[in-house]
Amino acid sequence: MRNIKLTIEYDGKEYSGWQAQPNKTSIQGEIQKAIKIVTGEEVELIGSGRTDAGVNAFAQVANFKIESNFPIEKMATAINSQLKTSIRIKTAEEVPEDFHSRYHCHKKTYAYIIDNSDQGTAIYRNITYHVKEPLNIEAMQKAASYLVGEHDFSSFKSSGTSSKSSVRIIYSAQVLKEQDRVVIMLTGNGFLYNMVRIIAGTLVEIGKGNKNPEEIKNILEAKNRGLAGKTLPPQGLFLMEVSYS
Repeated sequence: MRNIKLTIEYDGKEYSGWQAQPNKTSIQGEIQKAIKIVTGEEVELIGSGRTDAGVNAFAQVANFKIESNFPIEKMATAINSQLKTSIRIKTAEEVPEDFHSRYHCHKKTYAYIIDNSDQGTAIYRNITYHVKEPLNIEAMQKAASYLVGEHDFSSFKSSGTSSKSSVRIIYSAQVLKEQDRVVIMLTGNGFLYNMVRIIAGTLVEIGKGNKNPEEIKNILEAKNRGLAGKTLPPQGLFLMEVSYS
């Protein structure tokens, strides 16, 4: 049995999310269908995690097992030939049989991208969230620094979270600005349902001056979703990297 690891880029706006669902078009479902055409085998494609409807990825990781001897060096091209261009297999490689894309993941990095121009953007409107008001980047970065470390992130998760524990470790939290683009970058050992989008919404409120940076500490301690900011839309969210070391 061969274990194949894929690194995948996708534009999520036309999909119901990563997870295959009946009567819906998903990233996982489309790739599984393409693999069957290429190898002749039904497979279960295991992702490093689920992304929601409309969320994008530069480097999602997934693996599947096959008996087929289809050449690995041709696999990415062959699978891509059966997919819309909104999903691209960037690499395909053989890995040890015990490799598991979800259980062996150590860290993930997400970015939330904000267009902070006065009038918004036509070209990037589907991959950014527009905030017209000027944002105080220094205040946002100060607030983000309080997220680093091990915390209970109950205040930053949506209802419907299946995780038994809300405790996660954030290794890095940055707020960067280049011209009109503001990028919130978070690296952690895992993320709760809508956690990044809620953190981004809270940091935007701080950037607008509606909350003080120090309020992040109180929000974390309260474990109360109602105290955090709104859940920002999915199109600004990108899975940037999945690390296995």
